[in-house]
Amino acid sequence: MFGISGEIRWDGEAADPAVIHKMNNAMVARGPDEGGVHSSGPRAFGHRRLMIMDLSAHSQQPMVDPTLGLGIVFNGAIYNHPELRRELEGLGYRFYSEGDTEVILKAYHAWGRECLSRFKGMFAFAIWERDSGTTFLARDRLGIKPLYFSQVGHRLRFASSVSALLAAGEVDTSVDPEALAFYLHFHAVVPAPHTLLAGIRKLPPGCWMTITRHGYMEVAPYWQLEFGGSEAQTARPFEQWREQLLDELRAAVKRRLVAAVDVGVLLSGGVDSSLLVGLMVEAGAKDLQTYSVGFEAMGGESGDEFQYSRIVAEEFATDHHQIRIPSDELLENLPYAIGAMSEPMVSHDCIGFYLLSREVAKSGRAVQSGQGADEVFGGYHWYPPLVGSADPFASYREAFFDRSYDEYRRTVQDDHAVEQDVAAAFVRAHFAQPGAVDPVDKALRLDTTVMLVDDPVKRVDNMTMAWGLEARVPFLDHELVEFAARMPAAHKVSGEGKLILKEAARAVIPAAVIDRPKGYFPVPALKYLSGSILDYVRDALTNDRARQRGLFRRDYVEELLREPQAHITPLRGSKLWQLGLLELWMQNHGI
Repeated sequence: MFGISGEIRWDGEAADPAVIHKMNNAMVARGPDEGGVHSSGPRAFGHRRLMIMDLSAHSQQPMVDPTLGLGIVFNGAIYNHPELRRELEGLGYRFYSEGDTEVILKAYHAWGRECLSRFKGMFAFAIWERDSGTTFLARDRLGIKPLYFSQVGHRLRFASSVSALLAAGEVDTSVDPEALAFYLHFHAVVPAPHTLLAGIRKLPPGCWMTITRHGYMEVAPYWQLEFGGSEAQTARPFEQWREQLLDELRAAVKRRLVAAVDVGVLLSGGVDSSLLVGLMVEAGAKDLQTYSVGFEAMGGESGDEFQYSRIVAEEFATDHHQIRIPSDELLENLPYAIGAMSEPMVSHDCIGFYLLSREVAKSGRAVQSGQGADEVFGGYHWYPPLVGSADPFASYREAFFDRSYDEYRRTVQDDHAVEQDVAAAFVRAHFAQPGAVDPVDKALRLDTTVMLVDDPVKRVDNMTMAWGLEARVPFLDHELVEFAARMPAAHKVSGEGKLILKEAARAVIPAAVIDRPKGYFPVPALKYLSGSILDYVRDALTNDRARQRGLFRRDYVEELLREPQAHITPLRGSKLWQLGLLELWMQNHGI
């Protein structure tokens, strides 16, 4: 994994390499091995490198090919780069490195923007054309890798993190009221292109952007997820779908073993990560390292799932690392985890991934993780109520939204509020788009292409990259996602959810892990706020900086503080933590 950055100007001035160095310095954790800067007239580019695919200096970036007249900075991993390399060699291209970066560069020269359809992996990159002066940026189909940008006048800057853009300076850091409305309604999800800061935007997943030498900008999608199969596919028996699913999963997992370093697994003890362990061992992975994290119990709620991860570790004889985090260490590290967030992420397990990644990075550089399975295969509790729903939007909103519009207006000061329910309008419009007819499919499409991108996936990227750890997500292999979208919704949401995934898993992992009650990555101390963590949140919401910012109504904040454990969202999150996290994030980033 890497951190990338750049400055592009069309005002006749030269790009400033010093700005690129500032952005690079803000992303050292994303690429601790080495860094570089390339500057040429109105454009400058930066890179921080984590060596995964090619351990030699031949894949150092920024990479420039003077013969082709192209240069690139790239963040991600292209798993089918060996096959693409052979195809390009057949077209006459010659390579001097063993990694995937050079393959992207020459694929772009050979096929232009159509090269994106050939890549299997996760990526965000910028390619600049020497002769035309055009810069081409792209982000992978499911937004696994981030790409933020800020435009001021006749200048655009981009980076892998918001922190890097802030380090460069000259960013409008006022709060975007529309983004704030999303944050408070849509479970802290702020869909692209918005971020909470008015001066920073993000390239949507599955999109490319071009910037000409004169500053003309164009953004367009190159991939869209379509749900529903043909009549013949719909009529196929469940058993055929199950067997093909297992084949697709095997291919996705094996594809993500391509690396010059060993690849471990973040093992929560659930079906998803346990299945990854079984399939990796089946694919020939030796001496597999697995990692689990747990926290202290609170409010009668367990803080770990070690009993299940232990079953899997013993079944497949992995080298298992069981990490328990005491509450005092949780509080001690919260500011650092919040500092690692490019955007505020309310999910309690951010700190879990942060501390788990810290431990994993001591012995490994790359891991597979189970993110995406619930969204792709219908594992959440809000999907079954959508079956046959006459009003899919109403059913979805009741289960997913954190608060009503009326409560939102009680939460936010008038000068930061919007006059319409933008989150509701967004979800209604998304549900109305062609390409998903079944009510469950409408929700699965929204969650896979929007919520997943700006919650679980972003969370894993930010927390693992804080420690220079690469996370690979097989359940977001785009071919697997497309296959699942063609599958009848009933095969996914029947029972308690993820029916077909669980049935496929029975051929690989112990039944005790499959038939267990559904769990999640629990951090009870951030749900049932009390003691020192409650004091930490109270100070953030009542100190001078919060009062000067004036985002939230004081009476509403006091209402939450009086009974911090009583205000829980439909998704079992703390409304107080949601407000506190936003203030903590802004204060942590000097906003």
